[in-house]
Amino acid sequence: MSEDFTGNMEQTQDLNEILMVRRQKLSELQSKGQDPFHTVKYEVTHRTVDLINTFDELDGKTVSIAGRLMAKRGMGKSSFCDLYDRDGKIQLFVRINDLGDEVYDEFKKLDIGDIIGVKGVVFKTRMGEISVRVSEYTLLSKSLRPLPEKFHGLKDTDIRYRQRYLDLIVNPEVRKTFILRSKIISTIRSFLNDRGFLEVDTPLLNTIPGGAAARPFITHHNTLDIDLYLRISPELYLKRLIVGGLEKVYEMGRMFRNEGMSVKHNPEFTLLELYEAFTDYKGMMELTENLITHVAKEVLGTTEIEYQEQKIDLSIPWTRMTMTDAVKKYAGVDFDSLSYDEAVSLAREKGIELSGNIFKGEILNMFFEKFAEANLIQPTFIMDYPVEVSPLTKRKPDKPELTERFELFITGREMANAYSELNDPIDQKERFLAQVKKREQGDEEANMMDEDYITSLEHGLPPTGGLGIGIDRLIMLLTDSYSIRDVLLFPTMKPKE
Repeated sequence: MSEDFTGNMEQTQDLNEILMVRRQKLSELQSKGQDPFHTVKYEVTHRTVDLINTFDELDGKTVSIAGRLMAKRGMGKSSFCDLYDRDGKIQLFVRINDLGDEVYDEFKKLDIGDIIGVKGVVFKTRMGEISVRVSEYTLLSKSLRPLPEKFHGLKDTDIRYRQRYLDLIVNPEVRKTFILRSKIISTIRSFLNDRGFLEVDTPLLNTIPGGAAARPFITHHNTLDIDLYLRISPELYLKRLIVGGLEKVYEMGRMFRNEGMSVKHNPEFTLLELYEAFTDYKGMMELTENLITHVAKEVLGTTEIEYQEQKIDLSIPWTRMTMTDAVKKYAGVDFDSLSYDEAVSLAREKGIELSGNIFKGEILNMFFEKFAEANLIQPTFIMDYPVEVSPLTKRKPDKPELTERFELFITGREMANAYSELNDPIDQKERFLAQVKKREQGDEEANMMDEDYITSLEHGLPPTGGLGIGIDRLIMLLTDSYSIRDVLLFPTMKPKE
């Protein structure tokens, strides 16, 4: 007789019956004074990965391990079981001769999903599988609900995202993704700390949502009787710290944008923003290349990765291309030679919708998004954005209609955004006023006026490079995950009725 995810004896039973049987088992244990929920601690000496990686040292020695029981095979006088912890699984060999009749009978009543601790001797079976010969076990937590019917069987994405705990239990590759996520984030922090950056915290509740073109979430503070906004970006606060002389700062945390949802967008997401005094957007390009390639090497051991059957080469240097050149290459349109009226006419001819008072630079950006963006599979820096779509960026001295800004694209997706930060308070105020006018015309994503930020610039912001990296998208790339929901433990979901 066997019980596992490919032949679970409970599959043929009604769910209510299963729930009743498992609760009866719990009641029997409690009546004997063996309530598993009263266990407060279990001494674990090794992880499953330790037994695999250091078998030669542990062979023949007694260890204590704990985890979730995920399979049972053979239920005569001996049986094999699979015990899973965070790092993997180990086979357990359980015999009536080792446990005794009564304890072995109790062991046979365990259910798939129960959490147990075991002590036993490490050995290798005749088939060559590293295992633990169990000498005693402890039921640490009773699973009162059955797991999904088949191992790797939880494929329904709605259930996976809503009940992530089940996804983590039965899909080892999902558990691996989130372990990698943690390693990626810690590696980013180490990289920046080693280069003299200070990690700081800025407010999540803002009186003015600034630093990005996005629609904010609004809440209300009762005591102050004012509306507040969940932050859309920490940019303006971080640049205040550069004014204050901290010179190199970064923050990695949650941002909130009240926008549409897609495989690339979630209302709350993790963003890295950093600012460095006395450099520019070219310095930010070098930092971005070095940061992402370093993370790939540290976490994956290579800069050659595969994403959704596309081979991506992260080795340095990456391609650099102006937005104008990208539109010329992929749309066949030379914006430098077009008048404003010609740009408007050509946009309509190409099926680009125009509304309201629109500038030539905005039309250029629309052409780029429609015709060029999806073609940027290998790492590519798109530089020199129009000033109309870059309200916080320094102008190019030789082309004041453009700015010293880049965005990084990989697999056709934006991964990073960086500027030579605008530090002229007079120019900045004029651009804020232009943004305010757009808001008055109905653009809810336009920036608001931030008088205190202007005041901070009047005290002097040194030449500064700023960079923002979408951490979730970077993790999608490095873990070969198609949807942003696959790299968020608890993505935003509409409640079930």
